[in-house]
Amino acid sequence: MNIKDVLYKLGSESGFAGLFEHWQSIVMIALACLLLYLAIVKKFEPLLLVGIAFGMLLANLPFGGLMHNEFYQNTPINFDRILHDGGLLDILYLGVKLGIYPCLIFIGIGAMTDFGPMLARPSSMLLGAAAQLGIYAAFMLARSLGLFSPISFTPQEAAAIGIIGGADGPTAIYSATRLAPHLLGPIAVAAYSYMALIPLIQPPLMRLLTTNKERQVVMTQAREVSKTEKIIFPIAVTVFCVLLLPSVAPLIGCFMLGNLFKECGVVDRLSDTVQNALINIVTIFLGLTVGATSVGYLAGADGVSNIGFLSLKTIGIVVLGLLAFCLSTVGGLLLGKLMYVITKGKVNPLIGSAGVSAVPMAARVSQDVGRKYNPTNYLLMHAMGPNVAGVIGSAVAAGFMLAVFA
Repeated sequence: MNIKDVLYKLGSESGFAGLFEHWQSIVMIALACLLLYLAIVKKFEPLLLVGIAFGMLLANLPFGGLMHNEFYQNTPINFDRILHDGGLLDILYLGVKLGIYPCLIFIGIGAMTDFGPMLARPSSMLLGAAAQLGIYAAFMLARSLGLFSPISFTPQEAAAIGIIGGADGPTAIYSATRLAPHLLGPIAVAAYSYMALIPLIQPPLMRLLTTNKERQVVMTQAREVSKTEKIIFPIAVTVFCVLLLPSVAPLIGCFMLGNLFKECGVVDRLSDTVQNALINIVTIFLGLTVGATSVGYLAGADGVSNIGFLSLKTIGIVVLGLLAFCLSTVGGLLLGKLMYVITKGKVNPLIGSAGVSAVPMAARVSQDVGRKYNPTNYLLMHAMGPNVAGVIGSAVAAGFMLAVFA
């Protein structure tokens, strides 16, 4: 082989040659760079968005061989093919496909969660439930979309999209892998993008739906919750929820196990590990592999598949995800207003917006908005009750969707 042949082989097999075969690759690389900018410069959920964006970048660089999304298009999955012919991200993606990573993250989240504010004011659980309105509303909207637009979603796809309204990234990812794995990339990007935009999305809705008088309400300090209550709670919730909806067992079970590690006081080393080392390691793998599913096109047996990130369905997911998130916020605020009336002004409706399960960001937004109208007000701990209740609510909603549509 002469030097001319060597140069020709290097040129024809380089990524530069493959880059221009599909325009979608160039667009996706640009989108990955945009997400990296938002994560690094604007600090939009950087802990996960950096990994998602870089995984997207790697998957769309031609001939890298790190991820083969076509391996996962058929059911059942050919694990032998993945283990023998798959790349690094193919192997790591099995943790997403099998539902391992989201559940491990839930152990860490549980260990960082304090149910004290919710137990001190049990009515806050109702606010967490009301804030799941967007999940069911988005599901119905997604199912009816095909009646007046070229975009249509199956019941499974609509259910996976609706979970975005819970503002719970791991739950959205877990549900998508079970209900609509081909939509995992757009759903994950939408879920974490809207979680990062909570300080921009929620305040206008809070001002729109509450009066100046309601926003100034000062709530009284709640009772102190005993250690025994905090230990019994995760055990009781696990038993009740899993008996009610067995499909929710992986999420609720792992979430409550992490919380029990924290509250029981006899496994401090385990609690520290799941809060730090475990959740950090799993977050790296989860972000990379979820991002790698976001490719501009999918190669199939019949050529190029039309099921890729750059499709009308992605646009529909982005729009429906935003509506789901907004309606979840509205649901919590409306019930908060009702509780304000019932208690004769003792409940500040702003804490209802914290019913979405973005912990603790949503609670901080309630605190910040309340302080603007009453500088002496302190709503953070009151808002943490609906906030942690929202985590349970979104997991139960996901379990319901899985039980019906999986």
